[in-house]
Amino acid sequence: MISDLRLPASVSAREARVLLRRATPDDLRAIMRLLSDDPVSAGRGDVASDEDEDAYATALSRITDDPSNDLLVAVGQDQVVVGTLQLTVIPGMARRGSTRLLVEAVRVASTERSSGIGSALMRWVVGEAAIDLRAPLVQLTSDAARTDAHRFYRRLGFVDSHVGFKYSVTSPDPGSPRSSA
Repeated sequence: MISDLRLPASVSAREARVLLRRATPDDLRAIMRLLSDDPVSAGRGDVASDEDEDAYATALSRITDDPSNDLLVAVGQDQVVVGTLQLTVIPGMARRGSTRLLVEAVRVASTERSSGIGSALMRWVVGEAAIDLRAPLVQLTSDAARTDAHRFYRRLGFVDSHVGFKYSVTSPDPGSPRSSA
């Protein structure tokens, strides 16, 4: 499972080396800032608000407590978190029982974009993490509005092979009974 990852790992970007390690609760504010530093995420409500810290802390705990998931941070030489990504191992029946490695929420601080950190992280995912986790397929989704990210992933060898769909489910009021029909 995800514990098979050899971490921490040092990865080389064009301008520096960064350390890739598992996120801890101490990284929570930095991860929140990375999410809010992205216009698409900020438009969805990721604004690094103090009021949301409990929700993010719960999410971090759920991710790191799940043996199929991990949240990683990239730390610069000054010990500042400059990037993050989530990995999920998905066992599957298709492709003769192949395991997939899903990459989500890849973020690099806006001050560090175009430094090679994102490329270094993704090279590590396909060159080391996928091998450690015995996952012959690495997949990700990217919001349709992220045209720069699409060029980035294509440049790294990813193929836009599928069309993704989402369905937003609204939760009923906590006090209202669910229909049994």
